[in-house]
Amino acid sequence: MPNQPPSELSKPVFFEGSYRDLRVESTLGELPLFDFQVDVTRRCCDVVRTFEKYPLLTGVILRDAGEFVGMMSRQRLLEYLIRPRASELFLNAPLQMLYSYARTQIMLLSSETTIVQAARQALRRSPELLGEPLVVQTSSDNYLLLNIHELNLAYWQIRGIETQLRFEQIQAQLVQTDKMASLGRLVDGVAHEILDPVGFIWGNLTYVASYSEELMELVAVYEKYLPESVPEIEDFQEEIEYEFLKEDLPRAIASLKNGADRLKQLATSLQNFCHIDEVYPKPADIHACIDSVLLLLKSRMSGEIEITKNYGHLPPISCYASQLNQVFINILSKTIEGLMHEAVHQKFSLEFSEAGFRAKPQPAPTRSKIVISTELISRPALTPSQPDSRWVSIKISDNGLGIPQAKINEILASFGMSKLAEKETSFAVSYWIVTARHGGELYLRSRTLNAEDLPPDIGTEFEILLPGV
Repeated sequence: MPNQPPSELSKPVFFEGSYRDLRVESTLGELPLFDFQVDVTRRCCDVVRTFEKYPLLTGVILRDAGEFVGMMSRQRLLEYLIRPRASELFLNAPLQMLYSYARTQIMLLSSETTIVQAARQALRRSPELLGEPLVVQTSSDNYLLLNIHELNLAYWQIRGIETQLRFEQIQAQLVQTDKMASLGRLVDGVAHEILDPVGFIWGNLTYVASYSEELMELVAVYEKYLPESVPEIEDFQEEIEYEFLKEDLPRAIASLKNGADRLKQLATSLQNFCHIDEVYPKPADIHACIDSVLLLLKSRMSGEIEITKNYGHLPPISCYASQLNQVFINILSKTIEGLMHEAVHQKFSLEFSEAGFRAKPQPAPTRSKIVISTELISRPALTPSQPDSRWVSIKISDNGLGIPQAKINEILASFGMSKLAEKETSFAVSYWIVTARHGGELYLRSRTLNAEDLPPDIGTEFEILLPGV
């Protein structure tokens, strides 16, 4: 600067940004920025000539002995110079003199600040400063200028991108919802088609069992009144293993009945789970809903998880049964996944300990357990004139180690209704179904969060409260 002729300043540098590559997380460093810096000892007329030469230049960065001291916008500089007798006072004077009168509050932001955040902060400035450019700090000693109009243009372009993304997300959700509804109707139809032949099999098995018993009794009568055996009959009895057949036939029929019954229960559970609720809630058996979900999840447990059901006496609950089934399957699925993961970890720890990789012996792994408890509870009324309200309490707990603190914070954050649209998780959907659709409450307790509220043998517990019993 000091080596330049008094009438000349360094040419402003323009860093061109690309609006085509803007994203929701784009920062100020991606926008068009100006680099025009002068020492405060330079004359105002020199800066005015530069402004005349470069009409898009929005302001000037001021430095004193190389140190950043502030910024003066084109608008602020010209406003002071066009005042009466101001040009006589300031035009040939150093910028430092004019800046002492025209000093205003500047907005200094890092180049890593997002465009959305910067635009919102800029809009909160006082009205007389809304047109002032922003100072963008790109490094510890490098400052550039950003035209507020460039910022607003980028901001509204990003808002358009956000709107488009929301529209696409809503479309995707509608497509997914329609797909799931179609899948539900398809599974419901398949379950219905399964139930028809199963009904035929189950109905005829009763007759088959009766007929086989009568035939065996008939053979016994023949053996009683025709004691003399015929060689051909004896050979045929040995060929078909008659003695074993008499013992195994009842067991085979009983096994067929058991298989048909399980297939019938599975198809019925699929129908209940995929059933599309009516407009209004209907009375439903909560225990039957839980049992049907457990039957669907039985294959995932593989006999390694013990299920204990402590069912209380519950009346039919007016609810949307299929939506509650979704809540049960979400919670139980996550519980099963956590227990299976812990079981595998304990197994490997025990193997490493026995192999000598760990000096400290590991305790024997405990069997994973899920306890499902239901009961009617009473809550005191808000006013003495009102009766106490009755609620249904459904608790699903396990004997695991508990949920990590970070995961609990994530789950609790997803319970907020504002988070449902941002990130639709199974817990967020469950919370919405319980609270918004049924007017109930959903609580999460874990040994890592509130151990004083839990018995020592419980790691995590979900409690669902449903009103209006």
